[in-house]
Amino acid sequence: MIGLIQKLRRRTPLGWLQLTRQKGRLLVAVSGVAFADLLMLMQLGFQSALFNSATRLHDSLRADLVLLSPQALNLQDLSTFTRRRLYQAMDVPGVATAEGIYNSLVTWKNPQTNRNTQVMIIGFNPDKPAFDLPEVNQNIDAIKLPDTILFDEATRGQYDQAIANIKQGQIVKTEIKGRTITIADLFKVGASFAADGTLMTSDQNFLRLFPRQDSASVNLGLIRLKPGYEPEEVAAKIKYHLANADDIKVLTKSEFIQFEKAYWQTNTPIGFIFSLGTMMGFVVGVIIVYQVLSTDVNAHIKEYATFKAMGYRNFFLLSVVFEQAIILALLGFIPGAAISTGLYALTRNATNLPLYMTVARAIQVQVMTIIMCIISGAVATRKVQSADPADMF
Repeated sequence: MIGLIQKLRRRTPLGWLQLTRQKGRLLVAVSGVAFADLLMLMQLGFQSALFNSATRLHDSLRADLVLLSPQALNLQDLSTFTRRRLYQAMDVPGVATAEGIYNSLVTWKNPQTNRNTQVMIIGFNPDKPAFDLPEVNQNIDAIKLPDTILFDEATRGQYDQAIANIKQGQIVKTEIKGRTITIADLFKVGASFAADGTLMTSDQNFLRLFPRQDSASVNLGLIRLKPGYEPEEVAAKIKYHLANADDIKVLTKSEFIQFEKAYWQTNTPIGFIFSLGTMMGFVVGVIIVYQVLSTDVNAHIKEYATFKAMGYRNFFLLSVVFEQAIILALLGFIPGAAISTGLYALTRNATNLPLYMTVARAIQVQVMTIIMCIISGAVATRKVQSADPADMF
């Protein structure tokens, strides 16, 4: 290894010298790679924000297992099943509690602008908190009052003045489905691609807002286990115990999160668009880098032929082109990542979506960039391998 490093240190950096010989061409090449990186980072960032925003409530559920209808598509479209299944699940060894919650998308009037907007509202038994959200659990007694809710202060839209009034202890009211609603306090979850925000209330308040909702049917069942029991084992027992019930599906909490992600990835156009956008950024980068390297090879084809006449093998000549490819990958990633980080912040402030630059994503795109440039270099080196000194002079 030491000998290899010493050999590399003694080697003349032909790839670097060729790239820096024409500063304008180098700048264009780096800009092209940065643009491809920007495309990939933005698409992957949006995809990550899609999944994270869609599963934030799933992560905060106080549950080891969940029950839901087989017709459920995602958290905003769960369908219903009979509450009797929760009582039946209680008969299974290892089950400590089984509680149902209601949820639905609803149009409410923005208390600040009076404009209608769509949010998700969740109703649960306040005596059995359903979420590990400190702000919700600290104000659990407030939602026991009729027509009282908790409001997500990270909701997308113009709510700054209303939020300030709530924090000052002022009474803020609005309307949902023709009923006057009091906002008791705040919590923080954030917006998603499906809804601008979330409201929390008691199950009784939920049923007042949705009088057609059958109180004996719930949208989601939350099961907590006794200490020492594995979720997978108890889930299998519940499935066996409810084998004749075709209106129920049993998932662990992690499976429920994957269920949500799979919906957005495969059953909606937006998941496909982000994946396609990432692939298009990769292809665009391959084309741009190929054009740069191919032009450089053509400009120095006689020099490459001279090297072959001097006895240098194709491997040496190919290493020069690959050196250029890796240099472009490294130089282009820096501005691409920097611009993406700035755009992440702008998008996050405008939409309240969880859009952040992560080390894992940066490494992923850097590796993709290196692969992209190596592919381009491999294609561009065909002329180097076929260069014949006798034909050059």
